[in-house]
Amino acid sequence: MKRREFMTLLGGAGASPFFSPLAARAQQPPMPVVGFLNNQSPDLAEGIVRAFRQGLSETGHVEGRNVAIEFRWAEGRNDRLPVLAADLVRRPVSVLAAAGITSAVAAKAATATIPIVFNMGADPVERGFVASLNRPGGNMTGVSNLNAALEPKRLELMRELVPAATVIGFLVNPTNPVTESITRDVQAAARTLGLQIHVLQAGTERDFEPVFARLAELRAGALVIGNDGLFIRRPEQLGALTLRHAMPAIFQSREFAAAGGLMSYSDSTADAYRRVGVYTGRILKGEKPAELPVQQSTKIEMVVNLKTAKALG
Repeated sequence: MKRREFMTLLGGAGASPFFSPLAARAQQPPMPVVGFLNNQSPDLAEGIVRAFRQGLSETGHVEGRNVAIEFRWAEGRNDRLPVLAADLVRRPVSVLAAAGITSAVAAKAATATIPIVFNMGADPVERGFVASLNRPGGNMTGVSNLNAALEPKRLELMRELVPAATVIGFLVNPTNPVTESITRDVQAAARTLGLQIHVLQAGTERDFEPVFARLAELRAGALVIGNDGLFIRRPEQLGALTLRHAMPAIFQSREFAAAGGLMSYSDSTADAYRRVGVYTGRILKGEKPAELPVQQSTKIEMVVNLKTAKALG
């Protein structure tokens, strides 16, 4: 065989996809991208991100190996969520995980085709996200946690712990889309329990100090802190404030109780986001959100800071 003929044959073999690792890699499908939308900041969401990744791994999806995750953080500013959601849709992502109702609202407005997996405290049927819990019917499904529904129960627990308190404050964020409905539920529970409830608003961290000054003016004997991302981002600050002002208070975050707040009462956030991760992985494998029933939280955690309880008597 002449040298030129040999080189031609060798070059042809190298160009064949059967022999070229570069060509083989080029034939592999691109790695799917999952969007994760949250109104918090990353330093305060390590636990839920870890749980979300765990859920993904249970379906065989490992970040960096066979799936990529694009995170978008609103840093406590709900008004940024629509822009962040639209950015993920343009990316585009294969599935969009929405942490909280404000993120779910933004995700729903951004796309009607990309699958969305949410975790929210509101009733997703009542809010128009899904047709029913068993058959969502659209591009959305996820986990309905109990945090919003537990607000009246938190009020009842405060009455049991501080029976002398007949005037109680209820702290809400006016920018949260479920504030109005939750407030109605708490006010109804207060009437049933024979309590006087005062609704106080905080839309930013700067409002926290004035809220506690107002509680003193009202001679409130206890405080219920509502379910909102702004408050979830600052459990240590709120816990320290309640301790400094000797205000018996209850919130959903166990970090709040650890920081000096009297009590926390909520479902398991980690378990909820693990299940969001599982649903995200199942959708990546081809299942449709319309056919995945909305799951409901079942685990409840109650944490009491005994040191604070003793200090408050």
